[in-house]
Amino acid sequence: MVLSILLAGTMAFQKPQNFVVIFVDDMGYGDLSCYGNTRYKTPNLDRMAANGAKFTNFYVGSPACSPSRASLLTGCYPTRVSVPQVLGPDWKTGLNPDEITIPRMLKASGYATACVGKWHLGVKNLMPTHQGFDEFFGLPYSADMWPPNGNWPRLFLYEGDKPLEEIKNLDDQAQLTRQYTEHAQEFIRKNKKKPFFLYMTHSMPHVPIAASKRFLGKSGAGLYGDVVQEIDWSVGEVLKTLKEQGLEKNTLVTFSSDNGPWLPYGDHAGSAGGLREGKGTTFEGGFREPGIFYEPGFVPKGLVVNEMASTMDYLPTFAKLSGATLPKNEIDGHDIRDLITGKKGAKTPWDAFYYYWPGELQAVRSGDWKLHVPHNHRHQTYPAGTGGKPAGEVTEHIGLSLFNITKDPAETTNVADQHPEIVERLLKLIEEARQDFGDTLTKRVGSKVRPPGKVDTTG
Repeated sequence: MVLSILLAGTMAFQKPQNFVVIFVDDMGYGDLSCYGNTRYKTPNLDRMAANGAKFTNFYVGSPACSPSRASLLTGCYPTRVSVPQVLGPDWKTGLNPDEITIPRMLKASGYATACVGKWHLGVKNLMPTHQGFDEFFGLPYSADMWPPNGNWPRLFLYEGDKPLEEIKNLDDQAQLTRQYTEHAQEFIRKNKKKPFFLYMTHSMPHVPIAASKRFLGKSGAGLYGDVVQEIDWSVGEVLKTLKEQGLEKNTLVTFSSDNGPWLPYGDHAGSAGGLREGKGTTFEGGFREPGIFYEPGFVPKGLVVNEMASTMDYLPTFAKLSGATLPKNEIDGHDIRDLITGKKGAKTPWDAFYYYWPGELQAVRSGDWKLHVPHNHRHQTYPAGTGGKPAGEVTEHIGLSLFNITKDPAETTNVADQHPEIVERLLKLIEEARQDFGDTLTKRVGSKVRPPGKVDTTG
């Protein structure tokens, strides 16, 4: 183990030619067996973690779909790029095509780029092929935004900018994981002789959940377990395809989720793994996610990283590894090559990490400490819903609260009174972020916020 880490440190500046980002929807920190789940097995992701790096303090940019995706693709807090909220199908804004996304950055360096799966960052002229992707196959937004769940427009699978086939029922939803997998494999095979970036964004396990017949009833842990096991199968198929094409040792593969579990859905939702609350909150259950990095010969086997990192770090890290040019616009992520490769003594590059939801700055983490300013939040009571129907969510209020997030990741013991100097320091960080990114909680407008993209309504 020591030898593998030392070897990895000497390889830290080699350039993985290809990048595969697998990003699932509404999966909790505790949903994989390599992160403690005992109800069902996720063998492919377990092997990926055992033969790569597993992060235990890995964060997304938001506890909800659209802003989390905007954050990953731009390396920025979602408030900076003006996508702080979940976008509806008929919204007139989204991610600005002027933003330098990962695919646009890599495309300028000769990469083939594809988005396979859920987009959810704007429609029409804000779709993936207008944001740096050569190809798109998937849904334009969340799979629950369809007629059976309200007054939504009809839901279609897209290829490029064109609707391909309508998603009419749960049987159609059950085919999505397989369809995404097949298109991802096709893209890899087609581009095996050139560098590529694959952004694979599963619609599952966001409700409505559905598994194909091959996996239905096989997990022994209900439909949610079946769905997660099918995702695990998909990961295995992608890794197998990379190996078959001779690309396994030349492709950095990452796995994470856009936010924590949607707890009101009970048996159709995941587990935050003992963390507090879930999706739509600034507690750890909303922001902290599985973070797995895999590339044989580059990422050391069995590496466990307890230092803090984020999906915002993908863009600057990929830039350094590929030789691509970083955006001229300011970003918030950091180069985490030293963490991924197990460099001795490597520390998190994050001095402060801000928790926004949606435009409210509700908390900050610095080192071992996390401070919540007073705010209202979702709270899940039990029993929760069953069979795809939500239940049990109420609104609660938290006052000024300080937690030692290393010793108390469940955020149970407020120690603000015992550490007034730490509270004062973190409040100063909060004030700095309000100046930069704004804060709807205190009605502040940020000085470093860039405009959103606008949907073309003329066509």
